[in-house]
Amino acid sequence: MSDSSGTDEPYPYAAFFGVMGATSAIVFSCLGAAYGTAKSGTGIAAMSVMRPELIMKSIIPVVMAGIIAIYGLVVAVLVGNGVSKSADLDGLFKSFMQLGAGLSVGLSGLAAGFAIGIVGDAGVRGTAQQPRLFVGMILTLIFAEVLGLYGLIVALILSTKS
Repeated sequence: MSDSSGTDEPYPYAAFFGVMGATSAIVFSCLGAAYGTAKSGTGIAAMSVMRPELIMKSIIPVVMAGIIAIYGLVVAVLVGNGVSKSADLDGLFKSFMQLGAGLSVGLSGLAAGFAIGIVGDAGVRGTAQQPRLFVGMILTLIFAEVLGLYGLIVALILSTKS
């Protein structure tokens, strides 16, 4: 079968979707991580004026935001290594699964990064005024982080299907 592009394969664009999956994984998860880091960082800077001894204790939201980017990196590498030139129906199916995997971890990482940033900003400012808020902030950050982990799990499942 030949189409207007002159190739004998019916789906010459199949690899594009796999590459877009890898791109989506790293771009969206890094956007979430960057937002979480920046938003938490402004809270740390504002808090450190009043209570400079709490700076190291307040770095936790920044570290948790950085982990979101690692989730995206892992999936981007897995998907990127799995992209093939196969332009048949199986190759198209595999590339759609890779796109789904990338979007899964990327968009859940974006949402998790937003949540970590907002909670981290308010949490470190609140902890400076009332130290008993620290445990509540950490628990809320864990629940925000696990949103990105859910996306990673789904992405790993999707990227292994073929």
